[in-house]
Amino acid sequence: MNLQAKDQLGRTVLLPDTPRRIVSLVPSQTELLHDLGLEEEVIGITRFCIHPTSWRRSKVNIGGTKKLHLDKIRQLAPDLIIGNKEENSKEDLEPLMEEFPVWMSDISNLEDALDMIESIGAITGKARESLTLVTGIKDAFASLEKKANSPSGTVLYFIWKDPWMAAGGDTFIGDMLRRCGLENVLDRNKRYPELEPAMLASLKPDTILLSSEPYPFKQHHINALHSMYSDSRVLLVDGEMFSWYGSRLLKAPSYFEKLIEQIHAGC
Repeated sequence: MNLQAKDQLGRTVLLPDTPRRIVSLVPSQTELLHDLGLEEEVIGITRFCIHPTSWRRSKVNIGGTKKLHLDKIRQLAPDLIIGNKEENSKEDLEPLMEEFPVWMSDISNLEDALDMIESIGAITGKARESLTLVTGIKDAFASLEKKANSPSGTVLYFIWKDPWMAAGGDTFIGDMLRRCGLENVLDRNKRYPELEPAMLASLKPDTILLSSEPYPFKQHHINALHSMYSDSRVLLVDGEMFSWYGSRLLKAPSYFEKLIEQIHAGC
């Protein structure tokens, strides 16, 4: 028996009634599959799928999110592949879509993430578990909203260096910043703009956040930025909390609350 499901790109995907051989192409969705209880069903993950740590030993490594080993995926003969529009490359996805059921997510905000969680739960036979998770995430963010109702100032969220790149307003990170009561100085910019020296000099954020991923910012980067932004506070933050849109969202609001307190304490 087959199941027809719409993915977040609007594609109709023909699936087995309950997939038994799942390959995940995205770290945050891999963690979600684990937390939904799909230990036996997931057979392949990327080298960037670091949670849970046990899966790095027990699952087949099918390459990086942008450079998949298509031959390894074919050998696994999956009956479901789960990917993401932004994190995976079109060049890898198109041949896979011709051979296997590929369900794609497209995440720009919390609502998209919750829809993805429910949808993946439905197509993997874990609808009840996904609904419980979604309810918990909604409750956690409702609590955050009460504590983030006072403005926390302007913010610039760096994701990369050489060239400097930061999160714009139409990103999942941008949505998380808004939910923290932070005003993104790049809110009108799309995606992840490269910031030329003139633009860097024109920005006057109250707070600069350096993400732990994808670029591994460290303390010495804080010191360097202090010379560029003498009036801004610069903080290292956990990039997974801001950009992982799976089950980690259950933990993110508590982290954000502590960050908000830290920012307010420095005002």
